[in-house]
Amino acid sequence: MRHKLHVSPMQTVLIKDVAQLVGPDHIINEISKMIIHQISIHDKTIVVIDLMKVLKAIRNEYPKLDIQPIGTSQTIIEVIYNRPKMTGAYFIIVWILLFIGAGLAIMNFHEDVSMQEVHQKIYFIVTGQQNDYPLLLQIPYSLGLGFGMVLFFNHIFKKRFNEEPSPLDVEMFNYQQDLDQYVIMNENSENEKKKNDDPNH
Repeated sequence: MRHKLHVSPMQTVLIKDVAQLVGPDHIINEISKMIIHQISIHDKTIVVIDLMKVLKAIRNEYPKLDIQPIGTSQTIIEVIYNRPKMTGAYFIIVWILLFIGAGLAIMNFHEDVSMQEVHQKIYFIVTGQQNDYPLLLQIPYSLGLGFGMVLFFNHIFKKRFNEEPSPLDVEMFNYQQDLDQYVIMNENSENEKKKNDDPNH
């Protein structure tokens, strides 16, 4: 089973879309074309296809076929709806909010650790002179802070310095993994609840 799949609204999902198949070509070609789910207006933005549903669909057509499932047991289908494009005004508003937020976070951190006093003490130790505004240290420090953030996140807009993932990429990946796991667990619990509430079961 594939981990995740992006589809458009009202799309027909085939078994080959949610699973990788290995076996005799004449059987695999037939199974690949089997419909496993039809995206409808009743579906939410996320649909979870369980391995049991795939096995049941294959068994209905090929009851004597020997099937060996490998890997994950669910595929998350994300329905991509048309989203409004970001306008210039919206981009500027978001950029200003992020800029102000990041600036306040850095200034609050420097205030907590008394960074100005640290610079003053370092300047006094190096030069032997007292200076309330040691710009000789503060200016390179400020430039280095920005340059260090760029290197740390490994991004200048969409350009990367190397193929190594940045800490932000890793955190986003971990967040997505946790989110997918929650969706799978929540979907399974909802399905169990529906079965229990269904008088036909």
